[in-house]
Amino acid sequence: MKIEQMLEGAATLAIAGHVHPDGDCVGSCMGLYLYLKKNMPGLAVDIYLEEPQDIFSYIKDIDQAQTVCDPKKVYDVFLTLDASSVERIGVAGCCLENAGKTICIDHHFTNPGIGMVNVIDADASSSCEVLYGLLDDGKIDKAIAEALYTGMIHDTGVFQYANTRPQTMKIAASLIEKGINFSRIIEQSFYEKTYGQERILGRVLERSGLYLDDQVIVGVARKEDLDEFRVTAKDMDGIVSQLRLTRGIQAAIFLYPAPEDSYKVSLRAKGDVDVSAVAGVFGGGGHIRAAGCTVKGTVEEVTTLLLDEMKKRL
Repeated sequence: MKIEQMLEGAATLAIAGHVHPDGDCVGSCMGLYLYLKKNMPGLAVDIYLEEPQDIFSYIKDIDQAQTVCDPKKVYDVFLTLDASSVERIGVAGCCLENAGKTICIDHHFTNPGIGMVNVIDADASSSCEVLYGLLDDGKIDKAIAEALYTGMIHDTGVFQYANTRPQTMKIAASLIEKGINFSRIIEQSFYEKTYGQERILGRVLERSGLYLDDQVIVGVARKEDLDEFRVTAKDMDGIVSQLRLTRGIQAAIFLYPAPEDSYKVSLRAKGDVDVSAVAGVFGGGGHIRAAGCTVKGTVEEVTTLLLDEMKKRL
């Protein structure tokens, strides 16, 4: 079934991503938004995303993403992308219950099926890959392809992670054929960093430590570090991936400050360690080799809790 059939009869639609939208969330939401504006012009579409990062500024019409939602607004269809749970839905979550129909498109295996209609493929590299299967390739133009390609490179680490499959590469090739400047997309949105981001990365690497017989590396960004280098939580992308590249380790843990005396935790695995199970203990989730959660406590307390859970899975 294609997306046009799923939305048949609808006059209004809300597209919603998850909290702290990453590349796959932004790419899938914007890709669908652009596709529908082009191919279903009679459908009134609102898109909701928490403030997208500047690195995605090249995506067409990204300035149309709304950051505030009126809870009194009622949509014929409420569609979530890349949100693995109701709690993970971002700024538009207040409109979920009032919608006439809800659709969930996702690739997280922890997603229980939060919509009335669910399209969830845990084997897919990204939500953008799942979404592509619901679109007509002949109706995808360059702008739509740019958004979808963005999501795919971010969730595959530019096609280096284990979630990359032959189908992923075939879809990427189809998107490149639309005339996108794929090298610029990769450079600008995935690799390019500000000077402040480079400095905070250096600080985290300098202070990092090896634990559990050198099988786990832990890196921490403290509040004073963020203040010193004038960076925010949005600038933490990529640090845990750099930690993961350490030779000989099985898993990487990265912590940075979050509200209410807690720490945001990013987890990555190299081997067979299921980091989603670790995140799940603390109310988080994700994928087997890439997950996250938020844990209350001091740096020392949070680190100890995480290592205790990690030890059970090594």
